[in-house]
Amino acid sequence: MIAVSNVSLRFGDRKLFEDVNIKFTPGNCYGLIGANGAGKSTFIKILSGEIEPQEGNVIMNPDERLAILKQNHFEYEEYNVLETVIMGHKRLYEVMNEKNAIYMKEDFSDEDGMRAAELEGEFADLNGWEAESEAAILLQGLGIPDSMHQKKMSELTGSEKVKVLLAQALFGKPDVLLLDEPTNHLDIKAIQWLEDFLINFENTVIVVSHDRHFLNKVCTHIADLDFSKIQVYVGNYDFWYESSQLATKMAQDQNSKKEEKIKELQAFIARFSANASKSKQATSRKKMLDKIELDDIRPSSRKYPYVNFAMKREIGNDVLQVQDLGYSLENEKLFSGMNFTMNKDDKIILLGDELAKSALLRLLAEEEEPQEGSIRWGVTTSRAYFPLDNAKYFNGSETSLVDWLRQYSPDDESETFLRGFLGRMLFSGEEVKKKPSVLSGGEKVRCMLSKMMLSESNVLLLDEPTNHLDLESIQALNNGLIAFKGAMIFTSHDHQFIQTIANRVIEIRKDGSILDKQLTYDEFLEWKEAQKL
Repeated sequence: MIAVSNVSLRFGDRKLFEDVNIKFTPGNCYGLIGANGAGKSTFIKILSGEIEPQEGNVIMNPDERLAILKQNHFEYEEYNVLETVIMGHKRLYEVMNEKNAIYMKEDFSDEDGMRAAELEGEFADLNGWEAESEAAILLQGLGIPDSMHQKKMSELTGSEKVKVLLAQALFGKPDVLLLDEPTNHLDIKAIQWLEDFLINFENTVIVVSHDRHFLNKVCTHIADLDFSKIQVYVGNYDFWYESSQLATKMAQDQNSKKEEKIKELQAFIARFSANASKSKQATSRKKMLDKIELDDIRPSSRKYPYVNFAMKREIGNDVLQVQDLGYSLENEKLFSGMNFTMNKDDKIILLGDELAKSALLRLLAEEEEPQEGSIRWGVTTSRAYFPLDNAKYFNGSETSLVDWLRQYSPDDESETFLRGFLGRMLFSGEEVKKKPSVLSGGEKVRCMLSKMMLSESNVLLLDEPTNHLDLESIQALNNGLIAFKGAMIFTSHDHQFIQTIANRVIEIRKDGSILDKQLTYDEFLEWKEAQKL
């Protein structure tokens, strides 16, 4: 159990938290959500003791242990992988080192013998004899094989280091587990393993993530950071989102009958009550959901951009034909002999090697010429491309956002129109005068999406469009692409984004061939599991 009492924190004139009071209890997983810059990571640091609040305090039983996912990937370069994981349990690691140092002594005294005996007892109490096997199981589950366990951390890739640090946080069954963006840089199998681990974890978990599918799978509660307060709601992310939208709708429509909204909420709760992510908590969570009243749910202060990809022209049946396409990068063959035809209703998710996926999208967007084979687009198609790296669109640009967007407007729209367009993408007032070169990553993504929407294309090519976006923008983009009537090819690591949009999967395999299935993402994963691929 961990709790905060009357916690407040300000940075200058900016108020992050004010009189926050929460108790996080064992057996539950809390998803901490809030707009970018609201203070989610700062709150995690307050819980871990890295930052002291200006007022209030953090309360935790002295005999309980807290573990946090470390963000410094280079902190353990001189240690081997297995040792780095065990270091997650500080006291156990200290006992191991002291015990081993005593046994290494040449002049072993009676006092040393007594101290060694004490340490052996504590070592056993801390489950030290199982430490190496537990660490190895965690590493294997996250995709780090036995052959790497004795390697130095400095020998690992960035994504491998992330997995080791995650295993370190999970090691030793901590009483309180703090995870800030744990799915970043993880592959699908590692994410699925982590989901299963947290679903069965019996202690307290507090997690920050932009992955809605992950939050829906593991969370029993949502801790919503808004209005400088943190309000805890029973249920997963989807439940919080839908219920907060309902509360906002009611607040905007004061004339509607409250009884009708209550019936809508009750029907909504009934649907979610049967969808508990943790079987052990299903009954108690259903009881808590059943007790919710409309007044318990506050409208959110968050702003969602308006994403709408309208088409200037309907798309014909002849969309795209790819024949014998091949591509190499620095003498490495990424794919060869690629053949597929795209239909007008296809929304294709590309899976496989990152370099191969991005190369294929660049070729389809005609940013590069094919090295082998051919690409033929239908005469009715018009394409809009969202690149993985958008730097060239913004570097050195000293114009205003309005002027930046004007250059991509096919109809030379008025400043009023462009300002309104940017306003719907959350650039309002003086923000439209910003220089494009100083925008944040998320702001640049919203600008690129504005550019695409202005083109009114009927085929969209998107390479990781959710990168740098907050949950609100991801949700808005997700809804906009679900509603899009044209064809689409995209890449993403966001499970819910893929599952709710894609109706076809093309996986670029390690040998350069492709696996092409007219399935949803979840159906494809089930099919692969059944085929043992």
